[in-house]
Amino acid sequence: MNDWTLPPYKFDDKEPREPAPAPGAGASPPPPHDPAVHDPWASEPPLQDPFRLSPPAAAAPPPIPPPPPEEPFRADLKHHAAKKKARKWGWIWGVVLVALLAGVLAVGGGAGYVWFKYLKDTPPLPTRDALFAVNRAPGIRFEDRNGQVIATRGPRYGQRITLGGVPNYVPLAFLAAEDRRFYKHGPIDAQGIVRAAWVNWRGGRTKQGASTLTQQLAKGLFLTPDRVVKRKLQEMLLAWKLEQVLSNDEILELYLNRIYFGAGTYGVDGASQTYFGKPASQLTLSESALLASLPKAPSRLALTNDMERALARSRLILANMRKEGWITPEQESRALDDTPRLSPLALQDEGDYGWVLDYATTEAVKIAGQNAPDLVVRLTIDPVLQHEGAEVVRQTMATETTRSGASQAALLSLSADGAIRAMVGGTSYSESPFNRAVQAKRQPDSTFKPFIYAAAVEKGVLPTDVRVDEPVKFGDWSPENYSGGYRGPMTVEQALITSTNTVAVKLGKEAGGAAIGDLVRRFGITSLPPAPDLSVALGSYEVNLLQLTSGFQVFQQGGVRLEPYVIESITTQGGQPVFAHQPPAAERRVYDIGHASIMVKMMEKVVSQGTAKRAAFGRPTAGKTGTSQNWRDAWFVGFTPDYVTGVWVGNDDEKPMNKVVGGDIPASIWRRFMMTAHQTLAVRDFDWLLPDPAPQTTPDPRNGYYETLSAEFARAASELESAAQAEPPPTAPVPGQPAQENLPY
Repeated sequence: MNDWTLPPYKFDDKEPREPAPAPGAGASPPPPHDPAVHDPWASEPPLQDPFRLSPPAAAAPPPIPPPPPEEPFRADLKHHAAKKKARKWGWIWGVVLVALLAGVLAVGGGAGYVWFKYLKDTPPLPTRDALFAVNRAPGIRFEDRNGQVIATRGPRYGQRITLGGVPNYVPLAFLAAEDRRFYKHGPIDAQGIVRAAWVNWRGGRTKQGASTLTQQLAKGLFLTPDRVVKRKLQEMLLAWKLEQVLSNDEILELYLNRIYFGAGTYGVDGASQTYFGKPASQLTLSESALLASLPKAPSRLALTNDMERALARSRLILANMRKEGWITPEQESRALDDTPRLSPLALQDEGDYGWVLDYATTEAVKIAGQNAPDLVVRLTIDPVLQHEGAEVVRQTMATETTRSGASQAALLSLSADGAIRAMVGGTSYSESPFNRAVQAKRQPDSTFKPFIYAAAVEKGVLPTDVRVDEPVKFGDWSPENYSGGYRGPMTVEQALITSTNTVAVKLGKEAGGAAIGDLVRRFGITSLPPAPDLSVALGSYEVNLLQLTSGFQVFQQGGVRLEPYVIESITTQGGQPVFAHQPPAAERRVYDIGHASIMVKMMEKVVSQGTAKRAAFGRPTAGKTGTSQNWRDAWFVGFTPDYVTGVWVGNDDEKPMNKVVGGDIPASIWRRFMMTAHQTLAVRDFDWLLPDPAPQTTPDPRNGYYETLSAEFARAASELESAAQAEPPPTAPVPGQPAQENLPY
């Protein structure tokens, strides 16, 4: 058994070591082992071959290759390498420069495209001072002809405010509602855009906007509310321009003075006066938050439309103010308990003046301009006649609608100088603000015949001239009389009194379309073509009640045209005169006075003897009735020396009435109104009327014979036609008997 504890066996090292052979020399015997390093467990050295006399020679080492010959220095080659390296970097820098140039061109081209497509027509920015007046339509206080205030219309701006002139919470309420970071960003809020995009993406629809208060101001002052890319880009550009000329405080102040609050109200002071009846300097916190809720949707959230939704939004605004640290929780709690109350002015009803004010507002802006200051406009309206006209229309239609099948009516009255004294556009303005006296165009039918007769009189036709009422045909058109049948020969005057269609068409043919078109344009009717076709004789072209009534005034004034007007004067609210109506310096005669005299006398007989008898009220009166095809429209326009009044009755959808004619409901409304209009006026006649002209030629004594003969022929033809229609159908002949026409008698 091996004892691993014994030290290894050692040999004595008595001989000195031989030095190592030189490289290349023969091999020497292996040196003796060093006992200090000998490992007894190592393998034995290989045995020497006994048949070898000497040890084998060591293998010769491989020869060391000679060093390469040193290349001589070449300056031209070194310069060539430098050029090659420079050329490489030059190519890289060229690519970079080309890429930069392409990028610049792309950006420039894109900018040019955006400019010319979207921004080229961006409205210019006015001066600093003009910003408070740009595109600022005037507010208007209307007065009647006696100077009594009727209503306040148009945009209400109130007084210009400053940030220091209102409580601190007023501007803060608007910042809480519209732009809490207003003082922390520029004209465009990039953070707000990212936030809104994220919220809208998560919600799957547009739930939040990112317009800054400056953008909203730019949109309200210069742009339309259309949600298109062009408007948005222009809004951003204008917002940037605004912030170049105004400080943040000035922008906020301008915003508070010009933002829209619904109900025709602009600016905080105007809204405060309109809704709460007090200046903006006296607004409470709850009232400020309520007003701040409106600009987001001013028409929908207007306090006169949806107070509840506006209050709900105001509570969110108060919460935002508290979160921002602008008010304390105690202030918020008190404001929530303090529900604002509207002033009576906010609930004001314009009543029967609504149609007048709509029309007068348009006329006032035409005269004073869009950027005029706030105005005081005195109208020509007589409050007594306006009230009476509205009441007559309303009461008559309330009692007659079921019987007549008519649902609407309109009335317009002019004094002898062309002033509009009453304008009633329907039965109820609150239910329908559509003005049927001005905006509606309908067929006047026989009410238009006086203009046809007037054109014929200009051609030499006299009231005593005879025309035959008989069947007529013009191409494929065969006009018939309202009552059917024909009366034979009759005078021109009698044809107008009885409103005979065939004679009116004959007179229109004699006068010619061009002459009729010229006459009605002179009379102020502009809706007809220059040369209307022959159907104009029966009122086939549409007109409105204002122009038709004004056209009749030419007859009343003996051939002089007066432009109807509703505005007597305009001043600023500071008292500076802007406009005053002046009568024309010279009369505008458009029709001969002798011809006008003929026409008035014939139309007087329409009222006293003809289709308008229900309009007579004991004064000299002239006029003409009209009923359109299928009873869709019924008219009466008549005049005294003092007033010209027109009435229309019908349905907005042109549904036929129950055979209502112009001499029925329209004549009754006209008579009742005119009795009120004349109750304080003395009875007088048309003092300018001239004697009837004598016939230019002696009538042929045979005229009576031929007229009688013509009438007999017409009557015989009518009887034969009636008999033919009533004749029973022929019966079959009896077998074996001759036919009736073959009988010997």
